[in-house]
Amino acid sequence: MAFEVYKPRGDKKEKDAIVSFSKTSIVFNNVVREKLASKRIELAYDQEKNILRIRPAENGSGMEIKKTKVFGKGFFNHFDINKKGKFAAEYNESENAFYVKL
Repeated sequence: MAFEVYKPRGDKKEKDAIVSFSKTSIVFNNVVREKLASKRIELAYDQEKNILRIRPAENGSGMEIKKTKVFGKGFFNHFDINKKGKFAAEYNESENAFYVKL
């Protein structure tokens, strides 16, 4: 006889890194916040490839994360970004940065 073990909740899968955009803010899920491990971030945008880069800010510069989000209205207006919704973020360990394809 071959026995199979019952697992009521299944195997725990690592959660995806998600960045959400609203009209005025950028919200990070726990995965993103834990890997950034910083209260301040630097936002950068590649207009040709339509990719947002998020990484910890150095020397106290950058934008402050308030609880789970950054108020990004100025950033959105500067780069004429009007996306809303949830986007997957890819983590680059060597750069300690997340990249979000919009």
